[in-house]
Amino acid sequence: MSDAASLAPAAGARRIRVGVGGWTYEPWRDNFFPKGLPHNQELAYASRRLTAIEVNGTYYSTFKPATFAKWRDETPDGFVFSLKANRFATNRKLLATAGESIQRFVGSGIAELGDKLGPIVWQFMPTKPFEPEDFEAFLALLPPSVDGCALRHVLDVRHDSFNSPDYLPLARRYGCATVHTDSEKFPAIADAQSELAYLRLMRSAADCATGYPPDVLGQWAQGAGAWVARGAAREVFVYFINGAKERAPAAALALIERLA
Repeated sequence: MSDAASLAPAAGARRIRVGVGGWTYEPWRDNFFPKGLPHNQELAYASRRLTAIEVNGTYYSTFKPATFAKWRDETPDGFVFSLKANRFATNRKLLATAGESIQRFVGSGIAELGDKLGPIVWQFMPTKPFEPEDFEAFLALLPPSVDGCALRHVLDVRHDSFNSPDYLPLARRYGCATVHTDSEKFPAIADAQSELAYLRLMRSAADCATGYPPDVLGQWAQGAGAWVARGAAREVFVYFINGAKERAPAAALALIERLA
């Protein structure tokens, strides 16, 4: 398989990061990681072939600063982690009451990642509707930085009511981007005015070697390239998540090669 670090992407492609969710998954030990690779070397291996990873574990558990520092030190320069914020901040009836949980997550040591800290993803339940006043109260709680490290916030909203014309202007007002999801289950919300595009592609098929057909991967690559071409500050994060998860690394590698 191609090593992402050995590729020479065009200037725009350097602002397009491609990866998967996590790095610990048993089926990947058959089709992505070399046979016999020690489990404690899987992050080092994956981070030298992909350009980003979305960490799902932080959604369920609280990690210590030493863990984030270890991830930082095991990965190469230029690699980036997206972190899913802890679910206790978002899985609640009143989002306005999330302040303590938000601060606990942000202060858990994520700044140890330094320049490898990518966007923070705040994922909401599919049953959580858009309630403008309460949602704005939540957005007002999101800090712009922690320990001198700037934070970028991305909202993963999953209820159809977020297709409201009032939602995106509200998110922009607080400097938040919105996840664009390719899925049959969740709305696909696109914000053409954002500088950050965050894509979660969830339709990988087990009967396709690269998860997504080559022509579809080509369309995503073309779209990502067109996005960053519209402004020097624009970035794209593309994650192959869910669907036939065993195909996610192959899909990511195929997209990285198309962008090179």
